[in-house]
Amino acid sequence: MDKLEQLENLAPVKWALVHPRLAAWIVLSVGMVALLVNEARDVGLTTGNWISLIVATVLVAGACIMIVSWEDDDESEEKAENGELTEAVSEHVETPEDTEE
Repeated sequence: MDKLEQLENLAPVKWALVHPRLAAWIVLSVGMVALLVNEARDVGLTTGNWISLIVATVLVAGACIMIVSWEDDDESEEKAENGELTEAVSEHVETPEDTEE
């Protein structure tokens, strides 16, 4: 069995393949919160400040993933529109096979 196939059979990887945006949000959030905690650990923030910063960081990560995924939505819409247009044109255009009869 190929190593890539073994990786795809892991439960977290299967879940991430089914839910790519949510998985990206979680991964980005964890990374951003880790950087936040590392950089602000000696600042002297109160518990309320920490909670507010962490919530804001997670929301910003979600906004980033949403913005990045807009391009994916545009591409899938374009493909769908082009496929529908191709089907509509092929219904109305005579092919050489149609004219031979």
